[in-house]
Parts: sequence; structure tokens; C-alpha cells
Amino acid sequence: MASISFDNTEFAFRYLSDAELRRSCRLFRMMSLPMLVQVGTTLIPWAMKVGLPISGLIRKTIFRQFTGGETLEQTAAVAHTLGKFHVDVILDYGAEGGEGSEDEYDHAAAEFVRVIDYAASQPNIPFMSIKITGLARFALLEKLDTLMHSKKGSLIKRYFCALEEITPQEREEWHRVRTRMLRICERAAKQNVGVLVDAEETWIQDPIDALVMLMMDSFNKEKAVIFNTIQHYRHDRLAFLHDCIEAGKERKFIMGAKLVRGAYMEKERKRAEKLRYPSPIQPDKAASDRDFDAGVTLCLNNLDKVSVLIATHNENSNLLAVQQMETMGIAFDHPHVNFSQLYGMSDNITFNLAQLGCNVSKYLPFGPLKSVIPYLMRRAQENTSVKGQTGRELKLILKEIRRRKGA
Repeated sequence: MASISFDNTEFAFRYLSDAELRRSCRLFRMMSLPMLVQVGTTLIPWAMKVGLPISGLIRKTIFRQFTGGETLEQTAAVAHTLGKFHVDVILDYGAEGGEGSEDEYDHAAAEFVRVIDYAASQPNIPFMSIKITGLARFALLEKLDTLMHSKKGSLIKRYFCALEEITPQEREEWHRVRTRMLRICERAAKQNVGVLVDAEETWIQDPIDALVMLMMDSFNKEKAVIFNTIQHYRHDRLAFLHDCIEAGKERKFIMGAKLVRGAYMEKERKRAEKLRYPSPIQPDKAASDRDFDAGVTLCLNNLDKVSVLIATHNENSNLLAVQQMETMGIAFDHPHVNFSQLYGMSDNITFNLAQLGCNVSKYLPFGPLKSVIPYLMRRAQENTSVKGQTGRELKLILKEIRRRKGA
């Protein structure tokens, strides 16, 4: 079997100087204190909103740890450093979606196109990420989703039935959403840059899934350009992934699948409880882990018609995927298999996978400080709520500091 250890800190942190390693150590020490994180994630958004002078402190700490900078051009330095160690980049314009204006959605689409053009000009940026809520009104997505849930039949059939029941004004609005998405996908196909479409809340996900499926049907005939995100904390997603692969075989397109566990679990459970409908969430973490690993296996068994991005910080899942690839005789650098972790986290996974020869990327958000604050607050909260995550990060950083002192 291939020799890989996620405990190898020499590979994990060799892209960091001693000073950068100590800075990361200080930050993860702070994030290991739940009370400090709770207070910080409450006060920081408020302080930014009222204009308190804390921007400099944030830029020097959590912003520097988890993002590539405020502008597209500033990401170049990070991408260049990662590229030296055979790690690619997934660019994500970090502005969060909401109830914006049509002009704002058009601007977001133009920004996404600009990101695609920039990625195409760089040697190690094969993917970029988008949110449909950056292109469409949340309430419109929610209405379409509700209508789709009232219909029977396939995803696409329910989608077209729902479109018949919205108002003429809403159909025109949705046409503009599709036009924005088409513009992005056309440019991505032309520039040979993959587009990873984020998963969002379950109550707006059906129209997103349908739109992405239609884009794959148009643009994934020769290679995977468009990828949907499959959140395995949902108990229905393994079956959905299987259906998507079968649809791809029938329609002769390559299914682009980004596999994740998910990001909205607590929010989903609370809403289901409040509105008294069956929770879409797995009964426990073990079930999410089981379906995620089964999803990886399903994709690896269908690489002629699937391109998979295994996006996880779970060491066991990454190790299992590598072992399965070796057992099945799949080259570690197979063009249809990629791995990914967030920038600033799980370097022990990313850089050891790269050392083995796998295709691996860091998910690199960028954008004006105010616009990425929600993302940064989630990272801080995640590192206290993910079981043992901060402790694991800190332990590995301290191990590498000791190794360098003894070297």
C-alpha cells in the first residue's frame, strides 16, 4: 500500500516560515477557547457594522489565516506559494448572497466571469466556486423549491412544472438568473476552468440542483466543467448522487460531483423542528460519515462518467479514498479525482496528499473584509464545534515547532 501519514508535519507545514507557523499557533490557541470565540463572533460583525477600528487586527489574524486577500490579484502570492508544493487553488469570491438587486446580481455574474478569466491565466487554479444565491433572489428560489416539492416525477420534470406556476414577472426574473448562469458556464467551458456550485439550504436546493443539472447536460459532454455539491449530512443525498450519475449516463454527460459533509446542519434541524416537518438531516455523525464514504466509492467506481472532488477535513475519509484508489488501480493523479481542504486548515492532509502525487487544492476565498466576515465567523465557530479540530491543528503545529527547534 502507498505510504501516507497525516501526522507528517514536515510536509504539512514546509510552506510556512517559522514566524508564520508561530502566528498560526497563536490563532489556534485563541480559537481553542469557546467563550472567546463566542464573544468574538458576536462582537466582530457588530464592531465592523458600526465602524469601530478593528479592521487592522482582523486582517493580521483570522483574515490572513483563512483568505487569499481582498482582491483577485492579491490571491496570486498565496497561489504561487501553494503551487511550489504541487497544491492547486479553488478561487471563491467571498461575498455572501442575499436579497440583492438585479444590478447586484449582474455585478456578481461579471465578477465570477472575471475570476474565471484570471484563473485561466494562472498555472494552478483549475476551479472556481459560486453560490446561486449570489445570482438569484432567495425568496424566488424558495418559492420554486416549494412548488417543486408539491409535484411528482423527476427533478427536471418537477422543475419545469414549477416554472409554469410562478408569475410572468417571476419567470422573467428566473430567465435572467439562467442567463447569468449561462454566461458563467460558457466562459468556464471556453477557458477550461471548473465551476463548483455550492450547496445551500434544503428549502432552496431543488431549483439549484435542477439548474446545475441542465448546465451539466449542456457543458459536460466532453469533460466536467460544472460540478454540483452533494451534502452528505442530508439522508437523501447518496440516492440523489446515484440518480445524477445515472442521468449523466443516459444523457451522455460527465457528472461533476463535489462531495462534502455539509455546512447548515444546526440551522436545518432548528427549522425542521420549528415548522414541524421531518428533518432532512442524518440521525447522527456516523450516518453522515457512512454516506460520504459510500459516495466516494460510488464515484470511484464510475470514473468514466464522473469527475469527483473529495472535499473533506476528515482524515479517515481521505485515507480510505487513497486506499481505494490504490486497490482499484486508479492513478493518484487521475484527472477525474481531486481532493480539497479549506485554506488555513488541515494542512497535514493537503500537503501529504500532494506529496503522494494526488490532485489536491486549497479552497481560497477572497474579497473585501466586510464581505467575508460571515465566512470568517463560520471558520472560527467551526474550529470550536468540529470535534477535536482545533486541538488537532494546534497539536500538529506544536509538533512541527518542536521538530524545527530540534532539527
